[in-house]
Amino acid sequence: MAGRVYAITGAFGVLGSAVAKAAAERGARLALIDFAKTAPAGVPSGPEVLVLPGVDLTDANQASAAIDAAADHFGGLDALLNIAGGFSFEKLEGGFGETWKRLFLINVQTASNASRAAIPYLKRSAAGRIVNVGANAALKASLGMGPYAASKAGVHSLTQALAEELKPDGVTVNAVLPSILDTPTNRADMPKADASAWVKPADLAAVMLFLASEEAGAVTGALIPVTGRV
Repeated sequence: MAGRVYAITGAFGVLGSAVAKAAAERGARLALIDFAKTAPAGVPSGPEVLVLPGVDLTDANQASAAIDAAADHFGGLDALLNIAGGFSFEKLEGGFGETWKRLFLINVQTASNASRAAIPYLKRSAAGRIVNVGANAALKASLGMGPYAASKAGVHSLTQALAEELKPDGVTVNAVLPSILDTPTNRADMPKADASAWVKPADLAAVMLFLASEEAGAVTGALIPVTGRV
């Protein structure tokens, strides 16, 4: 992984930060892209890190500008890790159609915009990689999970379709399907749950970084469950 260039979207969040930290420790050069205006404490920094805050990836032009900036800064791009996204719990009855649109935009559109912009650069890499974040909940949606599961199912289909599209170019496209991530927000929302059974961000990061590595060249179009003991 040393010297490879990784663009990470949603890089300021809990999972994005974990992936960025692990990648930096392994010698990757990083472009950290996020909608937030400022990076929180703990996000990697230094000469091998380009921080790109305030990027709205639902806007194709902003996504392209960010990916172009990353590739220009480092002289290329080897992997794109699409972590930007969001969650809402909402039943259809009494809910809002706007929620379905919003989750599609932040989960599917961000990944498709960033991937489209990255493809020309990834084709030039010796081992181009795209890793998306789907959801185990999208395999069988439960009560209140309709809009979230539908949007993540879109990420799954995007992953599979793009994997087929890029096979001739040697660029792999895969997705991880986590269950419940062990985050401060999830602990606050589910105080009585057994958080020890949840997926640690560092563990999910390890799977994502394997898929982004040169060694994972034989894996493409995979939807890989990472569910802990849930």
